Amino acid sequence: MTLPETRYARSGDVRIAYQVTGHGPLDLVFVPGFISNIEVHWDNPGFRHLLTRLSSFTRLITFDKRGTGLSDRVDTHHLPSLETRMDDVRAVMDAAGSGRAALLGASEGGPMSILFAATYPKRTRALVLYGAYAHFHTWVMSPEALEEFIRGIEGTWGTGANAPRFAPDQSKDGHFPEWWGRYERHSATPNAGIALARMNAAIDVRSVLPSIRVPTLILHRRDDARIKFAGGKYLAEKIPGVRFVEFPGRDHPIWTGDIDPIIDEIEEFLTGNKPLPAADRVLATVMVVKLVSPALQAARIGDRKWYEMLDQLREAALQAVARYHGHLGVIAAEEITGRFDGPARAVRCALVLRDAARALSLEVAAGIHTGEIEIHDNAFAGLTLHVAERICAKARAGEILVSGVLTDLVAGSGLHFAERASEAIAGLPGALRLLAVRVEQHLEPRVSSPATPSLDGLSAREREVLALVADGLSNAGIAKRLRLSDHTVKRHVANILLKLDLPTRAAAAALAGRASPPRGL
Repeated sequence: MTLPETRYARSGDVRIAYQVTGHGPLDLVFVPGFISNIEVHWDNPGFRHLLTRLSSFTRLITFDKRGTGLSDRVDTHHLPSLETRMDDVRAVMDAAGSGRAALLGASEGGPMSILFAATYPKRTRALVLYGAYAHFHTWVMSPEALEEFIRGIEGTWGTGANAPRFAPDQSKDGHFPEWWGRYERHSATPNAGIALARMNAAIDVRSVLPSIRVPTLILHRRDDARIKFAGGKYLAEKIPGVRFVEFPGRDHPIWTGDIDPIIDEIEEFLTGNKPLPAADRVLATVMVVKLVSPALQAARIGDRKWYEMLDQLREAALQAVARYHGHLGVIAAEEITGRFDGPARAVRCALVLRDAARALSLEVAAGIHTGEIEIHDNAFAGLTLHVAERICAKARAGEILVSGVLTDLVAGSGLHFAERASEAIAGLPGALRLLAVRVEQHLEPRVSSPATPSLDGLSAREREVLALVADGLSNAGIAKRLRLSDHTVKRHVANILLKLDLPTRAAAAALAGRASPPRGL
């Protein structure tokens, strides 16, 4: 899945980052809580599932509040008021061409949505509040607890240590705290986190509640670890004509835990129709490819070239997944996922991606597992994806690890494997056997492999570049000879390796030498 375009709306002198996804009959503005980053959201399977489902029946507008995520930073000593942030919602709606929208306010996004609905009823189609509250110190934290939380930020921000405070059950999965730490780092600095916490402590919209005159749905988990259940009940008592629905669970973020029943309620409330059981459960092979030490690689390469290389790697991923008849899941800055109806195809796709990355001087690791997944609106989720992600986390740079389940299904494919270890994976009984893909001879079955890959699929320019590779020229030398940019040459080399299914420039040079007559004849 390709990430939606990030755009900017101007609110006064501040630019607010936003995205628009879906083509539903009504607009829905998702107002985030404490912190957010609209691009990092897509890296989390639960968040991705939330956004994908909401986009299936609405035109979904997401944004980062000023001071967070991709929006302009602000003076942490003079943070904006709730009213100013409410105006940011209006600016985003104007920029997205939305005259009237429903609002989904989650956690701290709830009070902002309440204020907007009361102030601009003609622009508010409906109001949905999840895990929200009207007064911070009554239903979130006492002043003493707040000070303790702020002291903890100094040493724990960005480490993932705060994850259990918000999602104790989800944090049992060791991968989630790691993502949460990155989410904090990309959403706000420690000083901004402290300032945001102090600003949230001043929230009190109790007097506004009776003024709301739009259809309102309130959703709250019974044992919410962050916002007291009584906070949701209070909203239901004070806002006229609301519908209140409670759910089991302790995790606070809307994208954690069992989220489909919550989204089902939102869909029925906004559309008047019960959601259809559109999920299909099928057997598939899931591939997860991640960049290894991306921060170090980016620092070594530099920002401009780094983003150019990521664009080239994404393009290689699109071509490789299509070539092996797969379906993309995530295609983010640091992670690519896909599902395949054949395990050998998934392995070969991962090998092509690894070699394309190496042609760009990048290193990736991959994990592959076969099992049942749930497919909903072309997105997929389930335990198999989780297992593939955990296998990928065990892989070293340049390594493709697969589960023993997969190796039993590819006998006779020409693929070779080396035993690595057995690992305990959350959600699976016992230990899972892991093996590393080992390249021996050609990757295709011996009976069907052509002796030499055909050059017919190369463009005229790619043939020209390949000839210079065979002459021993570097990318910089080729760029100078052909009067192209380094970026363009690297893209051509990556495409050549992808089309010819070759692992290295040396292999491409050898092939060019065999396919071309000696110079001068």
